[in-house]
Amino acid sequence: MLVLTRAEEQIMHKLWSLKKAYVKEVLETLPEPKPAYNTVSTIIRILERKGVVGHEKTGKSYLYYPLLKKDEYKKQSLKKLIHGYFEGSFANMASFFAKEENLSTTELDEVMKHLKDQK
Repeated sequence: MLVLTRAEEQIMHKLWSLKKAYVKEVLETLPEPKPAYNTVSTIIRILERKGVVGHEKTGKSYLYYPLLKKDEYKKQSLKKLIHGYFEGSFANMASFFAKEENLSTTELDEVMKHLKDQK
């Protein structure tokens, strides 16, 4: 199972939204305090080694793009969360979030409707 650090996930989210970007463009979208250019560049190269980011050479620069689809990573992360914290039970996870977020019966009905629509 692929594991990304918090910083790697942050960069992936930027690449997913930008589709393709140079390091400078990724850096511009990051919140303050911004990391150094070299830090962002290093994280992107690590993501390339992990096989989740690719690049195109454009002159002397590299244009980076995600190879890993956001939905694939989302699914994998959710499975890891469910197995790691909720004994592999989606029902346990849903119950936990319903209690923690004080979901109304209307919101719970919406969740149930979405689940039924998925079948």
